[in-house]
Amino acid sequence: MFEKAFRVKSNTVIKGSDRRKLRADISTAFPSLSPDELSELVPNKDELNVVKVYAHKGDAVTFYVLHKNPIFFQLEKQLYPTVYTLWRYPEMLPALKTWPAVLQKLVGGADLMLPGVVVPSCGLPKVACGDCCAITVVGNRAPVAVGTVTMSSLEMMNSGMKGKGLNVLHTYMDQLWAFGDRSVPPTIATPHEAQEALAGGDESGEEEGTGEEGEQEKEQMDELLLQCFFHALKMKVKKSDLPLLTSTFLRNHMVSCCPSGKQLDIKKSSYKKLSKFLQCMQKEHHLLQVKELSKGVESIVEVDWKHPELRSFITTEDCGTADCGPNEGGGGCEVPYHPPEITTMYSVTARLEPLFQDAQKRKGAALQPAEVRAIITDYVKKNELVDENNKNFVSINPTLCDCLLEKSEYQEIEKLKWDDLFTRTLGKMQQCHQLQFPGQPAVVRKGPVEPIDISVASRGSNKKVTVIKNLEVFGLDPSSVSAALQHRVQASAVLHAAPGSKDRVLVQIQGNQVQHVGKLLLDEYHIPRKYIQGLDKAPKPGKKK
Repeated sequence: MFEKAFRVKSNTVIKGSDRRKLRADISTAFPSLSPDELSELVPNKDELNVVKVYAHKGDAVTFYVLHKNPIFFQLEKQLYPTVYTLWRYPEMLPALKTWPAVLQKLVGGADLMLPGVVVPSCGLPKVACGDCCAITVVGNRAPVAVGTVTMSSLEMMNSGMKGKGLNVLHTYMDQLWAFGDRSVPPTIATPHEAQEALAGGDESGEEEGTGEEGEQEKEQMDELLLQCFFHALKMKVKKSDLPLLTSTFLRNHMVSCCPSGKQLDIKKSSYKKLSKFLQCMQKEHHLLQVKELSKGVESIVEVDWKHPELRSFITTEDCGTADCGPNEGGGGCEVPYHPPEITTMYSVTARLEPLFQDAQKRKGAALQPAEVRAIITDYVKKNELVDENNKNFVSINPTLCDCLLEKSEYQEIEKLKWDDLFTRTLGKMQQCHQLQFPGQPAVVRKGPVEPIDISVASRGSNKKVTVIKNLEVFGLDPSSVSAALQHRVQASAVLHAAPGSKDRVLVQIQGNQVQHVGKLLLDEYHIPRKYIQGLDKAPKPGKKK
């Protein structure tokens, strides 16, 4: 269903009442989940978004997104877990097993046929026609796809395992998976493999070894946790970011500092919880101060930037390069955004082609102003057009006359100053611009560069919204910008198709948020101020937004 790109209609933060209703709906649809597991999936405080999209075939689908990862999707009022959720709770759904080679066909949009199902010795899981079911591959219990079965397990066996077994809705590596942090499936051993591993040695010795390995793993995770903590404070967090939610500090800063090849999991440390770890950093190390600014929500309010442990910490080269989990943008190892280098250029028109013929520049060739000046200078010197009496002037020959002068000037102007010559040449050329994104070939586009346009519009009775256009020109993803703004201002944001454009989307966010938008574009994305239009529409201090 999501093998092709979908179109986002809206992306909003879920309300408190809708959050409770979602938790109740999940509990009804998946009774195997415990209350603690439900609270982890639909927490009371963490940001949970509702994203409404249109699939490529026109189906209206709703995503529920937690920490930038889709956890459930709803189709025709039926909830389905995503692979991200099933990797955390693999027993949530009954699962049909298939061969690894079949996965590529499922990703391409194929349904699961019964001849490709591996029937275990204990038989197929009990399912009824239309039930939600997962798909796993041989050797790993981590689900790789979700769908609905076309017949009951009894009917499958009676059919001789022939025909279609499951209508696939969502798979690992499809566009819904790509909407999250794009992590890979964990390796979850089957019960049979676990029993074989336990049977491989002396029982008491195994227990002793497991205990030692467990303690060693905790020590390693404690070291990694401390390393990411110091690196985040030293390189990521600024004084202006305080007070900073502890959950945001972990998700957006610590996780992104995880070294390559490692995965930060606080539950595998001796602390088990972030709050316990931060209390240790506060009481025993006196590195920071954590306070509960609102009920049940802790924030870092102060950091001792001059602390000897923090000042002496040295970051390693591979810090922050690991694929270790979600951050504000959706992935711990997401490539940071760098704005393009923008160069003003001019293209040769048909009228000026004779002037650039000697330089072998044909119609449409894009040149920088310095290149134009050099070509014109060479042309003048080659044709000996510099005035003998005054070298500040250039004599007009028939080619220059046809290219640069208007008809009414043919009989009047015989000489031009150098500056006037260059100005007229650039004026007769078509202005264009070159965009050079890091690691990509340069792209030349017609006309001057379109600035990012920020405007404030009224909706209804004195309600204002901020509208942002032309983000795509600078390689910015409107959905990512929308999510970042939502996180900053805690206001609803939606995406709309830009009027008169097929491939552009505008971001609309509640309230006059020009100041926040400007800060995001200037400080985070480093877009030059001259390419942002509408910053003057920010609310004046002391005035109501």
